[in-house]
Amino acid sequence: MNYLKKETMHKDENLTRKLDHLQLAKSLTDGPLTTGFEDIRLIHYATSSLSLQDIDTAFCFGSKRLEMPLLINAITGGPELSTQINRSLARVAKELGIGMAVGSQRLALSNPVLKSSYMIARKENPHGLIFANLGALCSPDEALQAVEMLEADGLQLHLNLAQELAMAEGDRNFSGIVDSIAAVAEKVPVPVIVKEVGFGLSAETAQELWQRGIKYMDVGGQGGTNFATIERYRQGLALPSVFEGWGIPTAVSIAEVTTRCLPVTVIASGGIRSALEAIKALSLGADLVGIAGPAVKLLMDHSEEALLAYFNEFIYDFRSLMILTGSSNLGKLSKLPIIITGKTKDWLEQRGIMDHFKQRTLINPQP
Repeated sequence: MNYLKKETMHKDENLTRKLDHLQLAKSLTDGPLTTGFEDIRLIHYATSSLSLQDIDTAFCFGSKRLEMPLLINAITGGPELSTQINRSLARVAKELGIGMAVGSQRLALSNPVLKSSYMIARKENPHGLIFANLGALCSPDEALQAVEMLEADGLQLHLNLAQELAMAEGDRNFSGIVDSIAAVAEKVPVPVIVKEVGFGLSAETAQELWQRGIKYMDVGGQGGTNFATIERYRQGLALPSVFEGWGIPTAVSIAEVTTRCLPVTVIASGGIRSALEAIKALSLGADLVGIAGPAVKLLMDHSEEALLAYFNEFIYDFRSLMILTGSSNLGKLSKLPIIITGKTKDWLEQRGIMDHFKQRTLINPQP
């Protein structure tokens, strides 16, 4: 099924913008910056004695158990097209035992008619891990409404300052954003996940958020879907904007956050397209991985079945790579020796982070 053929334009410009985001996210390539994962190499363990049945990829988020440390991140929400996408994402997540997040619920808070495009996720996956989503400047009451709408297990608060500045109609005032995040975290009854949308989190940002009570962070680094590029195409601008090359590559952002050794759960997202990149993300210290772009593209260009096939292959590859690194469980991935080269090495050395990874050795990697 080609979902684009079923969508009709809505007169409301906010809905039109959301539809533009989906269509452009589908058609544009990643970048222009890379994720930095090309600079990360893992050590092949040729005498690994593990088998697929030995591999434990289970991950618990609160009371919810995932079969894989994997989350389908949504790009947006609201129009009819998003109802179809959220339905399919929820079905795939349920089938595979992985988590999912909806796109921003802002529109549904002001237009209750649109709630069903989000609520369909919980209807299709009543017991799964589902995150609600709002901008970081939302109020505590709005956050509660978003969580209640989905009976959500967590709330993503997205940071998208660069995207807003790239938008002709975007916000220009971000005063009190950390205070807003902290106020929401104090009021909602579920974990709050602060998420970047493609420009990365730095060590300083992670420290500031943790000091204000945030224990879950999604780095959302550069190298994947680029919302600054999307905004340029929306506005019909010929030349790239300064924001398109701005941000922290995903691999670097993971290292920035995890080497602070804060007691936080780190989600790696931003241009992760393969199981090898996911393994590298966890070897850098991330706890789970978020994927958005491929999911939307496969659904819009192909089908729900194609998306399920993609993730099944992803999961097989992930488990196979655990064998090839001698890792029987997820905890061992963060102790693997890794080789860091190129621009990523340069960045980490100048930030005083490289020493964190230099002392790892492949000692007794198997159970």
